[in-house]
Amino acid sequence: MASMNEKDYYKILGVDSDADETTIRKAFQQKARKLHPDVNKEPDAEERFKEVSEAYAVLSDPDKRKRYDAMRRGGTAFNSWQPVNSDHQPSGWPFGGWGSPFPNRSSSSNSHARSYNPKVGADVVYQLDLDKETAAAGCRRGITYNHYATCKACSGKGSVHAEQPETCPTCGGSGRITVDLSDLLGFGVMTMVCPECEGTGRVVVDPCAECGGSGRVLTASEVVIDIPAGSHDGDEIRLPGKGNAGTNGSEAGDFVCRVGVPSERLVPLQAQGFQLVGFCIPFLVVGGIAGVLSSMLFTVLIPLAIGLFMAFGRGIGGHGLIWWRNALRYVLSGMLNGVVFALFLVAMVSCVQTAGTAGMRGMYVW
Repeated sequence: MASMNEKDYYKILGVDSDADETTIRKAFQQKARKLHPDVNKEPDAEERFKEVSEAYAVLSDPDKRKRYDAMRRGGTAFNSWQPVNSDHQPSGWPFGGWGSPFPNRSSSSNSHARSYNPKVGADVVYQLDLDKETAAAGCRRGITYNHYATCKACSGKGSVHAEQPETCPTCGGSGRITVDLSDLLGFGVMTMVCPECEGTGRVVVDPCAECGGSGRVLTASEVVIDIPAGSHDGDEIRLPGKGNAGTNGSEAGDFVCRVGVPSERLVPLQAQGFQLVGFCIPFLVVGGIAGVLSSMLFTVLIPLAIGLFMAFGRGIGGHGLIWWRNALRYVLSGMLNGVVFALFLVAMVSCVQTAGTAGMRGMYVW
């Protein structure tokens, strides 16, 4: 989700940045009544309602609004605050209401607080296509790729000066904020994720100028991959720790090279054809066991013929063992989907045949 400093709450509510409390409240009431999910059935109504509620929760609270305005203006509005830090220098520090413990910092590093949210980095997956001869013999390839790397300026912590994150001043560490709507709209309290800490309850109050507080930066790296002999389509080579760096000092993901051998891969039309063939097989088997195959044979033969044409329209020969193995996998997938439908159809046919036989017997008795 977008963080607090990335949203224009004034624009969301449709008010000026110098709007007073009454104007903000009226704007919220007007939008919230139109967007409430009980009234507005549009697919995005609930999300938009939460957004205007979040905007109101921040702008209706004087302290939260001051912090938000400071983040939008890069903290310059607070340069006139009376200093309370030990060296009695103007702090320009918008968070928590006290002076900065880190004087003489660049303005770019304290322009906003980033959420402190350590997460393991995602894997980087790279597709490397080879012809079947190269895959069979094996090879070595150098690969250049973009990924997130640990920020060197802050060593991945997110802050050059602060050793530890601090409690989020907007939510008090709970990770949630509440908006009392009873007086405005006639119904209770709404709880939502805190937009400043993004639900973590902690913030990097002195964000690194290089990474903005995340502890990682986008960069390019190069790795050398050894593709072993006898590789096939879908094989993977994994290099631990060479993927995206985690946020705020968390461990990195892996670099995953996925081998592709197009000659062993089914094109989408072929894959759909084999799935359709597999889907038809349970109808033939179950129908034969139940003794109703003749009643459903025509219905099954048409899709079966279509599936065979899709699968083998480009010819049968020239495919290796891996191609046929992949084809069998699609057939089995289709069979699993077809079993339930086949049992249901056979049951319906049996009921119709039983009802018809009973009706004919009734006529003769009469």
